[in-house]
Amino acid sequence: MLPINFHPTLLRLSEREDLRETHPRSAGRPTMRGYQVALVLCSIFLYYLLHCLLWGTNVFWLPTAEIKNKNIKRCPKQPPFASLLKFPQFYPFLCAADFTKTTSKYGTSDFALPYGTRPSGIHFRWVLSKLQNCALFDEFDKVPCKRCVVVGNGGVLKNKTLGEKIDSYDVIIRMNNGPVLGHEEDVGRRTTFRLFYPESVFSDPAHNDHNSTAVFIVFKPQDLLWLLNIMKGNKINTNGFWKMPALNLIYKRYQIRILDPYIIREAAYNLLQIPKVFPKNQKPKHPTTGIIAITLAFHICSEVHLAGFKYNFNNPNSSLHYYGNATMSLMKQNAYHNVTAEQLFLTSIIEKNMVINLTED
Repeated sequence: MLPINFHPTLLRLSEREDLRETHPRSAGRPTMRGYQVALVLCSIFLYYLLHCLLWGTNVFWLPTAEIKNKNIKRCPKQPPFASLLKFPQFYPFLCAADFTKTTSKYGTSDFALPYGTRPSGIHFRWVLSKLQNCALFDEFDKVPCKRCVVVGNGGVLKNKTLGEKIDSYDVIIRMNNGPVLGHEEDVGRRTTFRLFYPESVFSDPAHNDHNSTAVFIVFKPQDLLWLLNIMKGNKINTNGFWKMPALNLIYKRYQIRILDPYIIREAAYNLLQIPKVFPKNQKPKHPTTGIIAITLAFHICSEVHLAGFKYNFNNPNSSLHYYGNATMSLMKQNAYHNVTAEQLFLTSIIEKNMVINLTED
């Protein structure tokens, strides 16, 4: 029986108040808020993970398989040219896994092309993400002290019959479109590394040695866009090139490496002492592919020999290359390089016995 003066409506109100105490409206709020926080955190982590996968960043800075390939065996003896290098242990190829860390550490991200990655970092990352690896040598290559020969394209190689000797080296570095086919007796058959850029690469697949590594030198933003479009199968925009670039790439992706622009910067500023600023009425000078190739050799070899780097400037009609009909007169027309400075540098390192010249008369 209900107490006197206790109205049923009051009972219903009282029950609702009891229910509020037992199941308050806000009871689900902390739980829901926790779910929301967890969802936001998961979204942030997934975004970061996706960012790292797209841009080739090593998420936890763990030694990935790609970075492990960089742990090459170093020669315990110091090579005679080590004093020329600021970072003798510098790794010459860009890798997707540590692109940001490496370019920041060595200041590469602070320089514009051809000496750095600014402002083309996004394109560098995209290209690197599409390449299969950045290994310097084959994983089974355990030779720590490598004898290397850098083979230039100079006409001095003609009729020297150095082919067999060149093939005897551990590492053979060639450049641009200096052919092996048809010139084996003078320049050898093997190629370990071939440096190239869009205007200097072979178009005929017959020139591709599948055991060689093709090292791409990026001189200007158009070079990266060229490689991007070739890898995508897009139409090639030929604007901005000093001559017609290749419209196809004969090398497979597993063969391609991207040279760190630091190597070009070291060749220019440390080895050749090229000025960092030029007068407005002068075109800036940059290292030739040959000097860049020698700089690469200094970082990966314990002994460096040269072949084909001697030019006869006194005779403008002499052969410029060991192949073709170009003459030395073309060299004098080149305003992009300081050939005199390069010849003085080569003479210096030869006289100091830092390198050995196989084509010295």
